[in-house]
Amino acid sequence: MTDEFIAQERKNTADIYLPNTDTWVVEVNGVVRGFIALMGNEVGAIFLHPDYHGKGIGKALMDKAQSMHGNLEVEVFKANTVGRRFYSRYGFEHLEEKFHEPTGQQLLRLKFTAHGLSRPLQ
Repeated sequence: MTDEFIAQERKNTADIYLPNTDTWVVEVNGVVRGFIALMGNEVGAIFLHPDYHGKGIGKALMDKAQSMHGNLEVEVFKANTVGRRFYSRYGFEHLEEKFHEPTGQQLLRLKFTAHGLSRPLQ
């Protein structure tokens, strides 16, 4: 990804994404180590510090999203093997592949279908 794209996404995160999403963070010893941001049932972002991959934190964040919305959708770059592996293990399935003009990369749209109720009881 270009420096220009990353700089624009940093600006978009503060100006667009955070004010318009429901966001949960994971703190370890008072330090944020990960977060998930939802726009309805769309996973807009899920990020973990690399030292915390494989420790169940990402799954816990996704479980929170799924408990609130049931079915979920997400877009992930095809080149993001870590993200794709995580979504596959969680149960997301391929919906479509498209070209992401700003980065010149292929983008995958994935869907998680909750079994049973379309939205779990709270």
